[in-house]
Amino acid sequence: MAQGGNAPLGSARVVVEVAAPKRLDVSGLLLTAAGKVRSDADFVFFNAPQGPGVTHRPAAGGTPDAIAVDTAAVPEEITRIVVTASLDDRRATFAGTEPTATVRDADTGRELFAFTPPRLSRETALVVVEVYRRGAEWKVRAVGQGYANGLAGIATDFGVAVEDAAPADATADAATGSSPAAPAAPPVPTTPPAPTAPPTAPPRPSAAPQGSATPPPMPSGSPAVGKITLDKGRVNLVKGGSVSLEKAGKPFLASVRMGLGWEPAGRGRNIDLDASVIAFDAQRAKIDTAWFMKLSVFNGAIAHSGDNLTGKGGGDDEAITVHLSGLPPEVCGLVFVVNSFSGQKFTDIKNAYCRLVDAATEEELVRFDLAQSEPHTGVAMCKLVRQFSGEWVMTALGEYVDAKTARSMVKPAAAML
Repeated sequence: MAQGGNAPLGSARVVVEVAAPKRLDVSGLLLTAAGKVRSDADFVFFNAPQGPGVTHRPAAGGTPDAIAVDTAAVPEEITRIVVTASLDDRRATFAGTEPTATVRDADTGRELFAFTPPRLSRETALVVVEVYRRGAEWKVRAVGQGYANGLAGIATDFGVAVEDAAPADATADAATGSSPAAPAAPPVPTTPPAPTAPPTAPPRPSAAPQGSATPPPMPSGSPAVGKITLDKGRVNLVKGGSVSLEKAGKPFLASVRMGLGWEPAGRGRNIDLDASVIAFDAQRAKIDTAWFMKLSVFNGAIAHSGDNLTGKGGGDDEAITVHLSGLPPEVCGLVFVVNSFSGQKFTDIKNAYCRLVDAATEEELVRFDLAQSEPHTGVAMCKLVRQFSGEWVMTALGEYVDAKTARSMVKPAAAML
């Protein structure tokens, strides 16, 4: 098919495959006549693979990521299914990459149409094709519209509530060759920025749990009796336990990485969870969130890996790097959370943990292993709280809630500060 071309679909059940030399994530959005989703449930992707009449099929055995459409099962108010592709490596662009969409009959596998968008450069995500209604007939159109602000830009354009997404006008229409790139997230600094002044009032934490080694924050200059620091090496925390990120009475760390990991509980079933960090001010109001659809906040002072990392002490499924001295002074608390967007309970996983690593030396400093799980879809793993003195204290939380996204964790996380 040529870009902008359309044709009768010719089959009631089709699969739209999108393949490229680079690994892709393929998604589908169910749109009404207004060009918007009815709710976030109309966004079908790897973490939410089922929608009414639309299914995400993950890449396997040489077959690419795909969206399957059963037109007979699509609700009447849905007029279009938009099929998108974004790069799995969120730092890459489509420059030099030619993704090809192949529309196949879902029952026979027969190829019906193929389309390769031309002239790609700075785009990081594409609307590749759309399957749409015209009266009683279903048709397919070759689109090839590029976005420079990734999948979040596409999702926002079509009404998905993406938290703090980039402006929707950062689209690039490949048909015209225009590609106005949205400002890219600044790179993570190689050396920490100059320290900022400590806030005048940190969050008011709840009283320290019984057995916690660290009392509530105290004014600068007050003695901290019996607190655990990093002087004796790695610290293993239990739920409610705290450790000050100090050594020899001074702030020890400028940049830390929080690694989070887990394993399927049995039968080899994959568990795809999302790790995020929510930043709060002194009044426990949310300032920003770093998560899989927004990998960098505060000019790179917090950066989400977006990838699996392997380091000392075991393999992390996801990791978040925090340049403590680069955080704005209004950031007083960070809560690290993990969510199951597709709805699996944490009783379906085992060996969940979080660990704090010195980002400069890769030395593991603090570890918290969840000893027990609960049948919920969200867990607050730990928090970092800035004290009156400017030091940071990490506390193991291990608190479970019913929340499938970081956005739903904001209120319960604020209450844990």
